Amino acid sequence: MSEHPKSRLYLSQLLTEGVTIDLAPGQAHRLRVVLRLGPGAPVAGFNTRDGEWLCRIDEAGRNRTLLIVGRRLRPPEVDGDLWLLFAPIKRARLDWLVEKATELGVTELLPIWTRHTQAERLNLDRLHAHAVAAAEQCERLSVPKLHASQPLEAVLAGWRHERRLFVCDETGAGVAIADAVAQFNPTPSALLIGPEGGLAKSELDSLREFTFVTRVGLGPRVLRADTAALAALSVFQAISGDWHRPRSL
Repeated sequence: MSEHPKSRLYLSQLLTEGVTIDLAPGQAHRLRVVLRLGPGAPVAGFNTRDGEWLCRIDEAGRNRTLLIVGRRLRPPEVDGDLWLLFAPIKRARLDWLVEKATELGVTELLPIWTRHTQAERLNLDRLHAHAVAAAEQCERLSVPKLHASQPLEAVLAGWRHERRLFVCDETGAGVAIADAVAQFNPTPSALLIGPEGGLAKSELDSLREFTFVTRVGLGPRVLRADTAALAALSVFQAISGDWHRPRSL
């Protein structure tokens, strides 16, 4: 059996040697139809609790696909602690944002509603599926926790003050994000990205009242919301996040 399976699956079931797992229909279809894998083929199964395990396909029929768990490839890892608050944007770009935020190591995704948010109703199941697929591809062992959407005011009202909130401010009033992140390193952190058109003046004025908020700038250009999110996440991970850790082999 290959030591490095080409296919990875996020499995919420207990992973331990000898356990048999009956795959969900979507996962079974992917292995059997898309990847054309049959009995005996190696698959890596992973989750946050148990780490990553070498499995093999035991049965691959039209009605069910079974995996048998073999030995552990990687032990559980401690995730970073980086949240992303974002105002929903158009569907295709929002899917892309969630995918890339997962790849960049975000641990919790919090959709927020602001005065200028114009997106339609949020499909959390679809976004979760994109996060799972991204985690499988990028070889992380966890999937970000996806929260139900809330108004920005409600999120701020329940905020724990020990977590620093970096608000990306396109008005130019914030400090350079690299300087701000370095100043509060290490501190549990979150990044907030507003909608297209930015946060309303009343919202920015309100944010000034919170001691846990730091308004930051992302340079001289006005970035689209999804671009701003990825730029901010990259700066944070390079300075204060888990980009200092080597890749697990």
